[in-house]
Amino acid sequence: MSGPLLAHVGIAVADLDKSIELYKLITGDSNPHMESILERGLKLAMFGEKNPDSGARVELLGSTSPESTIAKFISRHGEGLHHICIYVDDIVAKLAQFKAAGFQLIDELPRVGAGGMKIAFVHPSNTGGVLLELQERLPG
Repeated sequence: MSGPLLAHVGIAVADLDKSIELYKLITGDSNPHMESILERGLKLAMFGEKNPDSGARVELLGSTSPESTIAKFISRHGEGLHHICIYVDDIVAKLAQFKAAGFQLIDELPRVGAGGMKIAFVHPSNTGGVLLELQERLPG
């Protein structure tokens, strides 16, 4: 694998607009990528460059529904670190490796995530209590 390992850190927030203003100040990025994934009740703001070689990004995760996974996460744990996302070169092969090693997968097949990227999640029971997202690195 070439380039950085860490794609982004996902942070669950109760008030996305307020958190965006804070992270504009923290990161100096005044124009984060905004996206809604309506079928998952999710809206997000991504701070930092999309190019994997530019380093890790910060993803703020807000809810559009009280039934969304983010709303449920915040009700159980409060705001804060939700997941870390690691780049992989071949997500299907990496999921097969995790499954063969006995890891509990939330996604046995990749799905489309923010920015149209191929992603999958590994259950935190196997990763030291940290929800792990895998993101396939863009070719080239």
